[in-house]
Amino acid sequence: MPPKFGTSGLRGLVVEMTPELIADHVTTYLAGFPEIGTLYIGRDLRPSSPDIANTVAEAALAAGVDVVDCGALPTPALALASMAAGAGAIMVTGSHIPADRNGLKFYTPRGEISKADEATILAGLGKGTGAAASGQKTPDTGAGARFVDRYVAGFGRQALKGLRIGLYAHSSVGRDLLAETLVGLGAEVIELARSETFIPVDTEAVDADTRARIKAWSAAHRLDAVASTDGDADRPLLADEAGAVIPGDILGQITSAIMGAEVLVTPVSSNSGAEASGRFARVLRTQIGSPYVIAGMEEAGGKVAGYEANGGYLLGFDAEGPAGSIAPLWTRDCFLPIIAPLTLARETPLSRIVAAEPGGVTCAERLTETPTELSAILIRDLVADPAARQVFLADLGEALAETDLTDGVRMRTVSGRIVHIRPSGNAPELRLYVEAETVEVAAGLLQAGLANVSRKIDRIRSATE
Repeated sequence: MPPKFGTSGLRGLVVEMTPELIADHVTTYLAGFPEIGTLYIGRDLRPSSPDIANTVAEAALAAGVDVVDCGALPTPALALASMAAGAGAIMVTGSHIPADRNGLKFYTPRGEISKADEATILAGLGKGTGAAASGQKTPDTGAGARFVDRYVAGFGRQALKGLRIGLYAHSSVGRDLLAETLVGLGAEVIELARSETFIPVDTEAVDADTRARIKAWSAAHRLDAVASTDGDADRPLLADEAGAVIPGDILGQITSAIMGAEVLVTPVSSNSGAEASGRFARVLRTQIGSPYVIAGMEEAGGKVAGYEANGGYLLGFDAEGPAGSIAPLWTRDCFLPIIAPLTLARETPLSRIVAAEPGGVTCAERLTETPTELSAILIRDLVADPAARQVFLADLGEALAETDLTDGVRMRTVSGRIVHIRPSGNAPELRLYVEAETVEVAAGLLQAGLANVSRKIDRIRSATE
């Protein structure tokens, strides 16, 4: 499928991310936001990213915009640097998807582009913007260090003292900065499984092999936790002392309480614990994707924070850490929802902290390589026909109580469990989210639901061939 905008910017196969297509998107983006006189550029560690970043820089320079090259660094570190400078930014990354795909994430001086900003870019594609004087290109080698300092200055150098943390490094662009941050906060860090080959780690749907490796590392190295991120380091992965991966929405709840948030904004795919906890004055539910979360945060105002089921965390106010203030960052961040829960682990094991959180257990999985047109047929049928939803749940031994169509099809069962089906916004895959009362029930419901989705996609494929 050709590159297109989804919930996290432009994504597509590398072979279809041509220099012409990239230049068209970059110049149209810059023309739509004439206040951008300087563009910060960053990239992840997938093989195609350096060349794409060079193409982005060339297009910006040709448009008369100055370029600041930040090299390889986490997406939130790039956003922190560009927003502090009042500049725009483009991150070259495909996030958690395989290395044969890549993408662009766009930022204005105020933060991530909105859905309205996206529409502005799409409307201007292919129209050209005319020639301009060439801009100047300079490096910024300090953006990563400033990102690390955000957490060390806010939490203090003793915040994680005594903790032994495994760092699943793989091919995350944030691996070295996360290690530096954890050590700077007083932890002992053991690096694990560093890879020079790109590995697509999806923190929202951690595969069984990775979960088994994390459990083995935890036991072998006597760890208090295992930490990691996705490819561009805007989504966290945190496992407890037994190696059990902590769901991202649970990390969001814990972090929000520690930061002193009063209002939460989170998509419908996050579990129900935010409301059940009673710790927050207001909880707003949105469609899935950080642009929707940001829009909800802007609407709410005040001491607001946002998080997603993938663990990405957005701080919308000046928070007070144990050692200093922590400035807002209106884009997905994975360092904060790793660090904040770990500060509690000095006194209480992470497993007990998680067990005390209200709300059901959530888990997610994806059906990869599912053509978008087949996903659309399945979702269309489930949206239009309550009987089809009843049949789908009956196959899982459940009965339908109510449906939420905010984003995909979210079905609450008579037993209080949740089954939520949604097509990915930027990859040929279907996602399935479940919430249940225990880990065992949730895992069983997830696998049964995924098998059911797969069967129905196969039937649709046969019927359309």
